[in-house]
Amino acid sequence: MSNGVVVELHRNSTNWTKVVEDIVRLEKKIFPKHESLARSFLEELRKNNSGLLYTQLADGEVAGYVMYSWPSSLLASITKLAVKENYRRQGHGKALLEAAIEKCKTRNIQRITLHVDPSRTTALSLYKKHGFQVDSLIKSYYSSHRDAYRMFLDFDSD
Repeated sequence: MSNGVVVELHRNSTNWTKVVEDIVRLEKKIFPKHESLARSFLEELRKNNSGLLYTQLADGEVAGYVMYSWPSSLLASITKLAVKENYRRQGHGKALLEAAIEKCKTRNIQRITLHVDPSRTTALSLYKKHGFQVDSLIKSYYSSHRDAYRMFLDFDSD
């Protein structure tokens, strides 16, 4: 990953407002309105069982982020992973995914799940390279004409 560092967003961070504003702008730009968390982003972040990691560049710009949650002590879900278009294919997505996986491991999670549009071949490839497997195809997950693969990554319980 070129000149960036993965940072965990904490509620009491001094740059909380700027980071959240940057991520909301990214959400609006990348995801269709019905898939974007832009309107409910603060609500999502206030949940006790959720986390957000972002890539911060040297100039303070946010290049990408990953949001995850752990609805139970055994299961986590990666709910969003996005990188700004001009920073793609530079390792930011890989670094964010790896950091989220490590965070989940520290909570002794046994399985991480996520959903991905089958047409997003770059994302699909990234997930598979990190051990995620396709569980099933969910018809009309995103919209009436957009399906999703449900994917999972299991960890050994020893």
